[in-house]
Amino acid sequence: MPKDSSIKHVLIIGSGPIIIGQACEFDYAGSQAARSLREEGIKVTLINSNPATIMTDPVTADNVYLLPLEKKSIVQILKEHPDIDCVLPTMGGQTALNLAIDCDKAGIWQKFGTKMIGVDIDAIETAENREKFKALMEKLNVDVCIGRTATSFLQGKEIAQEIGFPLVIRPSYTLGGTGGGFVDGPDSFEKALSAGLQASPTHEVLIEQSIMGWKEYELEVLRDNIGNMVVICSIENFDPMGVHTGDSITVAPAMTLPDTVYQEMRNKAIRMMNGIGNFAGGCNVQFAVSPDNQTIIGVEINPRVSRSSALASKATGYPIAKVAAKLSIGYNLDELKNSITGNTSAFFEPAIDYVIVKIPRWNFDKFKGSDRKLGLSMKAVGEVMGIGRNFQEALQKACQSLEIKRNGLGADGKELKNQDEILYSLANPSWNRLFHIYDAFKLGISFRTIQDLTKIDKWFLKQIEELVHLDITIGKETLQTIDAELMKKAKHKGYADRQIAHLLGCLESEVFNKRRDEMGIRRVFKLVDTCAAEFEAQTPYFYSSFGEENESEVSDKKKVVVLGSGPNRVGQGIEFDYSCVHGVLAAKECGYETIMINCNPETVSTDFDIADKLYFEPVFWEHIYEIILHENPIGVIVQLGGQTALKLAEKLDKYNIPILGTSFRALDLAEDRGQFSSLLKENGVPYPEFGTIHSTDEALELCKTLGFPLLVRPSYVLGGQGMKIVINEKELEQHVVNVLRDIPNNEILLDHFLEGAIEAEADAICDGENVYIIGIMQHIEPAGIHSGDSYAVLPPYNLGDLVIRQIETFTEKIALALETKGLINIQFAIKNDKVYVIEANPRASRTVPFICKAYREPYVNYATKVMLGERKVTDFNFAPFKKGYAIKEPVFSFHKFPNVNKELGPEMKSTGEAIYFIDDLMDDYFLKIYAERNLYLSR
Repeated sequence: MPKDSSIKHVLIIGSGPIIIGQACEFDYAGSQAARSLREEGIKVTLINSNPATIMTDPVTADNVYLLPLEKKSIVQILKEHPDIDCVLPTMGGQTALNLAIDCDKAGIWQKFGTKMIGVDIDAIETAENREKFKALMEKLNVDVCIGRTATSFLQGKEIAQEIGFPLVIRPSYTLGGTGGGFVDGPDSFEKALSAGLQASPTHEVLIEQSIMGWKEYELEVLRDNIGNMVVICSIENFDPMGVHTGDSITVAPAMTLPDTVYQEMRNKAIRMMNGIGNFAGGCNVQFAVSPDNQTIIGVEINPRVSRSSALASKATGYPIAKVAAKLSIGYNLDELKNSITGNTSAFFEPAIDYVIVKIPRWNFDKFKGSDRKLGLSMKAVGEVMGIGRNFQEALQKACQSLEIKRNGLGADGKELKNQDEILYSLANPSWNRLFHIYDAFKLGISFRTIQDLTKIDKWFLKQIEELVHLDITIGKETLQTIDAELMKKAKHKGYADRQIAHLLGCLESEVFNKRRDEMGIRRVFKLVDTCAAEFEAQTPYFYSSFGEENESEVSDKKKVVVLGSGPNRVGQGIEFDYSCVHGVLAAKECGYETIMINCNPETVSTDFDIADKLYFEPVFWEHIYEIILHENPIGVIVQLGGQTALKLAEKLDKYNIPILGTSFRALDLAEDRGQFSSLLKENGVPYPEFGTIHSTDEALELCKTLGFPLLVRPSYVLGGQGMKIVINEKELEQHVVNVLRDIPNNEILLDHFLEGAIEAEADAICDGENVYIIGIMQHIEPAGIHSGDSYAVLPPYNLGDLVIRQIETFTEKIALALETKGLINIQFAIKNDKVYVIEANPRASRTVPFICKAYREPYVNYATKVMLGERKVTDFNFAPFKKGYAIKEPVFSFHKFPNVNKELGPEMKSTGEAIYFIDDLMDDYFLKIYAERNLYLSR
């Protein structure tokens, strides 16, 4: 059936602020869907309250509503756009689905004549309601766990008695497994049951037999209106049942699945999708397989695009959300083209001749006292994906992408050597269990013990054991004696030059310059083509490996590399991906060939049709360097990818690779707290009294001069890591010891803390001669709470003319003194009408996307053109839309860490943000948050 020509205008519901369990994979899906529908000439209106994402940018949709995801917002939109025919709610995760169902129950869609597409409400009801799901699976002859639903505490206890322990508790209608968990006996059951009933919005939980330790698989399926189905990707969880899929390392395609079991699983997935309802779109089906007898159990089905859909799209190059959006308007799979080849049908199952490994990224250090054990409730804040020709290469590349100061899996001198700690870690999975499996093999713990404790498939464990043996072999050599065969073997298995250097006892640069290069062992670049090179790909989407054939052809155009921001984490999120995408689009407008390097599968920057060329690679020196040698760009943009990209500026400078925009010298000067304060002094800019220290003795001496309270700040950190306000010598000594333990040899700045000061920040564009301030934001909370955790108001709500003038003057002075070319963010503390400068970041900041959305101006586009030297600040006709106030509202995921103190301080803890518009300061929302401004301030 061709497209439904009656559909002229579609409303897409977004997923709101980033929280643990629902992150930017849904912004990626929503952005893809919007582009897909607009290709068909359909008008798209979008609602989402998240200002940090490219999804809520004018480039994505015809109308963008930055409103709270509530029924009244939907009513407002439908009143303003009575021509909206349909709503597509499957692209915004659980948040969008729940809102669509609420609107359906309230009769809103019916009242405005709006049809829901891409989804079947009954299908969602069946998938989410554990009792209905079980009944349907039994009817479809799909085995499920023995269990029943409880809607009361008493009923729950009766069910537990009936089934017997161990049990698993799964609340209905929750996100990222919230409230779920395993229970071994009656002691922990009552507490877990209460928590589950509370977590479920319908106060019901499924209590069922535990299949902890079984193998877990997911299939990503697409279905059209006439029942055609394709399995886009099989995904195997490295971690067995018991760890939420969002917290599990996952591998695609499934590695340890016999073809007979896969075919049976595939048939079951198709039966389940057919049985759940007649709808067109994406679906994620999860299975558990017994490691003993290969019994298959249906775990759950999500009839919408999911977290795994983004991963499957990037893994195969098959754009699931894009195709699902087209299916929702009536197309069938055989009527659509494969976007990567451009000439084959979308009605095919991708074949991949490489391996994908996804590793989640956690941020437990931000949540002191949190339970770090992984279970049914997701705790990861982001993820990375590695692509390799084999599992070991993909695994090592994913480890290199994590940005946790590891150079791969081991071979870096950071092994844990305490046997008891290792054994505990193997039995109780946390963020570092993967590394401890390696450490266990290295320490000589038996294979059987490791397998008994982890329940991880033997094949995966053998792969890690093999790497440990290879470490020992390489460690017997020196730089002079290692031969080409062993070097080639190490590189094929994903070893970084840094790991090889560690094992050989030499420098990373020597491995490359003195041995690898002369041996001719250089990276080649391979295409992600969805069909294992059976058809020619039109889309330049590459990964690196080692071998003969290089599939990345270099053009003679002027090229620009944009470094991405790597995995999401607290302190560096989707806002930097927004900046990277705009940087790529601006460079394209100026006629450059654009090259994107990033390893985050959740984001729009790693969509294969954003940049002219996408290298899905770790944002890790060795990978970047070889791409640059291959492509020979005119320069690299480091200002848009947050601290990740900025940290590579020193290496680029050392290797004489041009940095476009602000120089490395200026970037480094701003990061070096001591040097920066000297620059402020030279320019007559006030700053809190400070001093730099490298030891506790120096700290205890300096505090006598500065006086308490003191703000302790390490240099070169992200999201206020390690920052703390201390009020006496004992606290000062304790904290300095902790910082030096976590970040050895770091310079630490001690500032006199301005208690009770007001905090503000300014963002500006500078071309080295002219400065334009794009926005000044005033924080509602007092100084001392990290800017990312503060409510902030644009424009300022009660700073007088004298203060504003000082902020403007100091912003201009600092931007020019740093010879900024591009963006700069400066943070201020104001006390008794005197403005002090706290810090400056000559790069895209967290607040830039917010200002772009509030003022409706593409500032990152302008700044990129300035970085490229294509424009001066004076060339732009700035015309910000200024009406009322925009409030940046931080959003936290503390519900994932119930034991954690919710107090706020100089170290950032929020996972996302929303935007809220008010007409004047008498608005109830503003008055409420202003009244609570001192509530959570702590040290």
